[in-house]
Amino acid sequence: MSAATKKYKSPIWAPGIFEGKVVLCTGGAGSICSTQVAALIQLGANASIIGRRKDVTEAKAAELQTLRSGSRVLGISADVRDYTMLVAAVERTVEELGRLDYVICGAAGNFLATVDNLSANAFKAVIDIDVLGSYNTVKASLEELKKTRGKIIFVSATLHYTGTPFQAHVSAAKAAIDALSGVLCVELGPYGITSNCIAPGPIAGTEGLARLSRPEIANEAQRAVPIQRLGHVHEIADATIYLLSPAGDWVSGDVIVVDGGAWHRQGASALPYPESVTRKGVVEGVKGMKGAKDSKL
Repeated sequence: MSAATKKYKSPIWAPGIFEGKVVLCTGGAGSICSTQVAALIQLGANASIIGRRKDVTEAKAAELQTLRSGSRVLGISADVRDYTMLVAAVERTVEELGRLDYVICGAAGNFLATVDNLSANAFKAVIDIDVLGSYNTVKASLEELKKTRGKIIFVSATLHYTGTPFQAHVSAAKAAIDALSGVLCVELGPYGITSNCIAPGPIAGTEGLARLSRPEIANEAQRAVPIQRLGHVHEIADATIYLLSPAGDWVSGDVIVVDGGAWHRQGASALPYPESVTRKGVVEGVKGMKGAKDSKL
């Protein structure tokens, strides 16, 4: 699917609502973050995307720039763990694009590992990218955001809402990001700056889902979501548009979960789903009240 035909947002948003605005996004070449940026560009914004891989980041920036005539998109190679590189990225963004209104902290790392198999260095690597990287990004952007009464969005997750196996490192990192956002809400509110998190659920077609799940269980993954499907990247972009638009001006210190209700099923029992909640009758092999087998629903 070409950039011109790919769906980046719902059709409900007024055209040009971000005209003259500038967004800086770390992890901006990734499938979720690039879609967030693409939606903003289509609605009038210019952008600066940050990534470690220079060729990939610059190629994605060039692709995004084709989405709207006259748009400007910078692709900047930087490691979010290096504060000085973020300072330079912000300076270049303001120098070339004129201002900075929005920051999206989306750089992240993930892999599956039990604590038994997770080295201290591997744990630290995820914390450094997610937490320190997000902190560095906000810190480097702060003075410019004060000038524009800007907005901050962190890309979080729902893993830490329950004890999600194989995800100790990411759960710790995302919990820290949620906490950081809450503090920024209080500290930066007097400057007119809002800070919020978006927590995506399982999103189809993303690198993360491909890396962290097996194709043969894709159907089961969808059935575990109350809405009975995986999410789409444009649905994360829609939440982003809401928060960054004037409609989200009085929303701060919050986490917007966009997951079809999936986190409510994290750690759920072995009952067949959704049959256990949609079928009247008996669930075989399940003990009910007072130990009676074959419980009635």
